[in-house]
Amino acid sequence: MSLVERLTAPGPKRILSLDGGGIRGALSLGYLRKIEQILRERHNKPDLLLSDYFDLIGGASTGAIIAAALAIGKEVAEIEDLYLRLGDKVFTKHKWWRWGRWWRATFDPEQLRTELRTLFGHLTLGHREERPLIENGVAHYIKTGLCVVVKRADTGSTWPLINHPSAAYYDENAGMLLRKVIRASTAAPTYFEPETIDVGAGQIGVFVDGGVSMANNPSLQLFLIATLQGFRFNWSTGEDKLLVVSVGTGTWKPIKGIDAVTGASKLNWADRVPSIIMNDANKNNQLILQYLSRTATPWKIDGEVGDLSLDLLTPQPALTYLRYNALLETNHLNQLGLSALVPRLDSLRRMEIGKNVRDLIKIGEAAAEIQAQEINQHLPPAFDLP
Repeated sequence: MSLVERLTAPGPKRILSLDGGGIRGALSLGYLRKIEQILRERHNKPDLLLSDYFDLIGGASTGAIIAAALAIGKEVAEIEDLYLRLGDKVFTKHKWWRWGRWWRATFDPEQLRTELRTLFGHLTLGHREERPLIENGVAHYIKTGLCVVVKRADTGSTWPLINHPSAAYYDENAGMLLRKVIRASTAAPTYFEPETIDVGAGQIGVFVDGGVSMANNPSLQLFLIATLQGFRFNWSTGEDKLLVVSVGTGTWKPIKGIDAVTGASKLNWADRVPSIIMNDANKNNQLILQYLSRTATPWKIDGEVGDLSLDLLTPQPALTYLRYNALLETNHLNQLGLSALVPRLDSLRRMEIGKNVRDLIKIGEAAAEIQAQEINQHLPPAFDLP
């Protein structure tokens, strides 16, 4: 089945949404490996890929790397190996990183560009099975629907770049190198320099991390892409027609001391405000999707609205919505049998500590293993592959 046929065929559709979070993307891989295993066992197909199951995979920032790797047919284990390299090579401060450049960005983007070039080569958003990239006699292409969220800094607009051949801007975007699009989505301000991309019509766009938007958790954006007329997917809504599986990169309840807030400097606030906004955006996305569904994975939004288990916006659920994330908190790590990691919680919560990759993967795997039976039950049979 060609990509066009897959995206336009009738029947239930499945979406996988992957949060941003820097090197903490390694944590989400633990959940993805468990989901991959469950689907392989359910379908009695040991080589099943997540790109075989999900019709649209999307991500922002670190989630964009994982989403694109899955979309070209990589197993989760292969992406774990990639993140181990990213931790060693990319999220490491090098002494030779020039002071004038370091003042603008903490890490050298060339290390990341090298890894992305190795993984994605010359693939573009427009390469699909019926129009593949042929290198050394081998066909390379994107196997399923893909969305990479980027933020265009020079215009302030959020761009969800998608590979649907009928999309309004497909002709302009199809030639964009996948590695440049992903590098743009991971260009977190202060950590990496922005990425410039030729966007056509004689314009050069300057792009930064897709997480610097309302879509660091892109699940609501992907729901809109799937259902709004303007995006051309035009997928049907309904509890047995549309599945959204959303995977986070770790969460916790931030509590700052009074003195730390009242006495904060301008630099402290400049560092803190983006995370405050992204946290609010994430909660808002979860609130709306829980309001539209009868989710089997309700998350408490706050003390006032609760987890919306008694609320439903539409007469019938518009989708099946599942949200998986690990709590980076003392009690949760103790429950996972990872008490040894508790003293390092502050470090594990940060987005740029490359040496944490193995432990983050371990946390994700432990959290997913505890929920394995629930995850299997959460995935409705209506969405099984024929």
